[in-house]
Amino acid sequence: MTQVSISELKANPGRFILIAQTEDVLITKNGKVAAKLVSAKADKVAAAKALFGILPSDINIEKAREERLG
Repeated sequence: MTQVSISELKANPGRFILIAQTEDVLITKNGKVAAKLVSAKADKVAAAKALFGILPSDINIEKAREERLG
């Protein structure tokens, strides 16, 4: 993971866009992380893993569909 100040990002945006294609870029403001630049290509495995802590364990497709269309 690369860390860059907002000033450095403004001065060299192309460089950090290239870096973001392969790794996350943390953008700092006054020494504190303010944002994260990530690749536009979805990492499907990481997205699925992120959902495991959010979705209830007893959810099923039919119940979810009913709630959504309800």
